[in-house]
Amino acid sequence: MPAGLIAVADGIDHLTLAVGRAVRWLALAVVLLQFAVVLLRYLAGVGSIWLSETVIYGHAALFMLAAAWTLRDDGHVRVDVFYSEASPRAKAMIDLTGALLLLIPFVTVVAWFSLPYVARSWAILERSREVSGLPLVYLLKTLIPLFALLLGLQGVAQAIRAAGVLCAPGASEPPRP
Repeated sequence: MPAGLIAVADGIDHLTLAVGRAVRWLALAVVLLQFAVVLLRYLAGVGSIWLSETVIYGHAALFMLAAAWTLRDDGHVRVDVFYSEASPRAKAMIDLTGALLLLIPFVTVVAWFSLPYVARSWAILERSREVSGLPLVYLLKTLIPLFALLLGLQGVAQAIRAAGVLCAPGASEPPRP
């Protein structure tokens, strides 16, 4: 496997890791904000659309931006009947096939169909339908193509690493940064 391709995969992994480590703090923020919503609602009798929408935005950002990080760390759910006991070469073949035939086409379709949707939202600077809601719906919708981009990049890194295993007889998966 050419060193340049491994460097590309390493660069993608570093980007994915940086994004994942940054957005993981959104999990704590979402929990604390939701706790505040519940306290305000049930103890003080006060509701806040702005605060409730902030929880929704944070939750969406967490899952959309951390999806690639989860893929990088092999945390996505999969049917593991054969994969867990497979040899490194068999795992590499499954990973390469999955990335090229399923993941990359999926994120391409998501990006393709979401770009006009997001562009329309930016064109009108779309805001919440609620009077006191957040005026940032266009930013929330921007997470969709960003999700596709990050997940697609991580799929490319996964494919490069799998191809590296398949090209080097007897080799196991190269270590990730």
